[in-house]
Formats: sequence, structure tokens, C-alpha cells
Amino acid sequence: MVGNHVKFATGNEAVALGALYANCRFFAGYPITPATEILEIMAEYMPLLDGYFIQMEDEISAMSAIIGASWNGIRTMTATSGPGFSLMQENIGYAIMTETPCVIVNVMRSGPSTGQPTLPSQGDYYQARWGTHGDHIMLVLAPSSVQESFDLTIKAFNLADKYRIPVVLLSDATIAHMRERLIIPRKEQVEIIERTKVTIDPDKYQPFRTGLKRASKVPEMDRLGDHYHTHLTGLTHDNLAFPNTNSASIHEKLVKRLYAKVLDDRHVLAFHETYRVKDCDTLLVAFGIAARPCYDAVDMARKQGKKWGFLKLQAVWPFPRHLIYEYAKQVRKMIVVELNMGQMVHKVLEYSRGACDVKLVGKIGGELISPDDILYESLPSLDLP
Repeated sequence: MVGNHVKFATGNEAVALGALYANCRFFAGYPITPATEILEIMAEYMPLLDGYFIQMEDEISAMSAIIGASWNGIRTMTATSGPGFSLMQENIGYAIMTETPCVIVNVMRSGPSTGQPTLPSQGDYYQARWGTHGDHIMLVLAPSSVQESFDLTIKAFNLADKYRIPVVLLSDATIAHMRERLIIPRKEQVEIIERTKVTIDPDKYQPFRTGLKRASKVPEMDRLGDHYHTHLTGLTHDNLAFPNTNSASIHEKLVKRLYAKVLDDRHVLAFHETYRVKDCDTLLVAFGIAARPCYDAVDMARKQGKKWGFLKLQAVWPFPRHLIYEYAKQVRKMIVVELNMGQMVHKVLEYSRGACDVKLVGKIGGELISPDDILYESLPSLDLP
């Protein structure tokens, strides 16, 4: 694992390497196309790094396993695709409620159901946000390259520990299997943000103590076996972690804190990149694999005298509403580019607040969007559902 070198790697390899460099030491999963290579690499390296690898009987148990392992003080991850991601949703909700840091990689493929297992899609955009039931908050990152697959995996672990929340990494079948240059830093150059550990006397410890200050909205986290007696439950619970399902005020305070600990930093979490936006009057908005043709589309438009620019979202949830609105006030039109029938476009429509026109360039069927598709808006019109 000597770093500071360049190699050609697939997106799945980059995710696995990013996890290893982020000190992930527990992986549980179940094979599924197009995510299986992540599982295979983790199976090879976990024993070499004194870590743990378990191939579970299904994705339900894989999600359960990484929750339990996280409470033993180690960084944990699983990887799957759409059908497996569906099976994980109940336990993702449990991880949110128990404030358990972990990373879930969803290598998206074309659905619904079994769909097109080897072909890319961005149809899980809303599932990543609202897949589990109830009011909850999610952190979702989306790489558009092999390098970002490595970098954002490390960031996902840091965010999971910082905010005590499951973080989803949305990749797709094309990014997962294409090969690009990957720059791997030296291990000591990788920033690691660890979860806040308990420092208070065990007799005074309140596992889910809340407060008015921002920092106190993320409780300190003990480790099983460290003399702190923590009761974990998916039920509404009080500061001592014991169930209390009859109090409206306790439930409201808990759920609002779970939201606030992330949304207080909404501006900080709006990871994005821009391209030629300074004077643009038409702004492309995309994430993941759909972002890749946008650069060429902008360049082609500029050569034709059109003032186009591009906003690439690297964090898709919480949705960067402030970013969208600020650009909407500056441009004439936004074109949302997605490998689906139109999902993120609804959020852009909502938060542009009528300040500009919003159009969709969407595509399904497993074929990628081309720069020409964007430039000439030549794809068949899709009725926004």
C-alpha cells in the first residue's frame, strides 16, 4: 500500500482503494453486478491489514453487520447496486436513528427491478435520499471519474464519522468499470477526520445528549466494551438512549436534531465544481456519469458563440438549494442533464424559484448522453412525471 504514485484503475478499484486509505477495516457485502469488484478487492486486502471481511447471505444482513461493527469503533463499508440497495433501506433507517457512521456504495444500474444489470443509470437519485421511511436526513456523494471515486470515498468516511450518519456514495456501472489515471497520495497525506470519542465519566454519560450549540448536535460516540453502557434502539429515545415513544416533544427534539446536525452545515457540504460559468447565460447542471459530456458540450457551444457554463454537483444530498438559486438569478436557462427520466430536475425547478427556464436532457436504456445530445437538446422530450 505504498502511495504517491499513478496507476490506471477502474472506478470500483478506486472506491476500494479509497476505503483502505481511509482506514476502513470492516467490510460486509453480497456479490451483485456491477459492484462485485469492490467486494473482491476488500476480501483480498482486509486480512492483510488486520481488518475483517464477511460475505453475508444477503444485503439485509450486510447492512446489519456494518452497523454492529461500527459500534466497535472501526470504519465500516458495504457495496451494492439497486436491488441490494432496496433491501438495505430498513437498516439504513436504523443507522440514521442510532447515529451510526458507515459508508454505503451504490453502483447504480438500469432498473426498475432486475433491469439492465450491466448498464449504467442514475435512477436511484431519489432512492438515495428517501429510500427509507420516515423523516430523516441523508448525505450522498456522487463521483464522475475514477479519481473522484477514490477522493469522495475518503470524504464519505470522514463525513460519516464527523456527523455520525450513514453516507451513500452513488457511482454507476460505467464509472465502476472504465479505466482512468488515478493519482494515489502518500498515506500520510490523506486527511482522516475521526469521530468524537467520549471523554466524560461513565456515570455521567448520556449517549444522545443534545444542546443548543452546533457541536453538541453530534453526540460523542462510545465503543462497545469501553465501560459506557449504551442502549441502542430504533425507537424514539431520550438522551439516555432508552425508548420513549409517547412524548411528542422528545420525538420532535430528536428528529429535528438529526436534521440540524447536517443542515447547519448545508453550505459547507455543497461540494461542487464549475466550468466556464463566469459570463454564462445557460448553465448545465449534472452529477456523476452525466457530468462527463457536459464539458465538451460547453466548449462546443462556446465555439458557436453561445455563453454556456457547467455546474457539477459532487454532493447531491443535502441538495444545494442556495447554489442553484444564486445561479438561477444570473442565467437565462438551466439544462439539467441526467441518465434517467428526470429526477434531480425537479429539485432544480423547485429551487430556481422561477428565476430562469429549466429544461431536462434525460436518457434511459443504458446508453450514455453525448455532447451533441446536450448541445442540440436532441433527445426525445420526456414528460416530467
